Amino acid sequence: MVKSLLKIVVTAACLAVGGCADGAKVVEQHDSGGVVVYPFKEGQGPMLSSFRKDALDIMKEKCGGRSYSIVREGETKGRARVVSPLEGADELIEERRWGIQFECK
Repeated sequence: MVKSLLKIVVTAACLAVGGCADGAKVVEQHDSGGVVVYPFKEGQGPMLSSFRKDALDIMKEKCGGRSYSIVREGETKGRARVVSPLEGADELIEERRWGIQFECK
């Protein structure tokens, strides 16, 4: 009983703070830049996502604190996963992702 209740509380907390999505991360990297992706919510859009600032911080860090140029950005391949907040009540969650290709100056 306690284990089931704990599972429900953890799942609800994850959904409340962004769906337990991975944050911003580098998916491609080379000496002078790379590509960073981050998840965003349907109604919020990629520009207002709380993970966008994290992506910009990663790009600045990868460029050693120097400035960078955004070469291009746009929606990239997302992912779908199944969550089970209650036993037998599977729910499909589709996560959309935004990618930013950047070059260090």
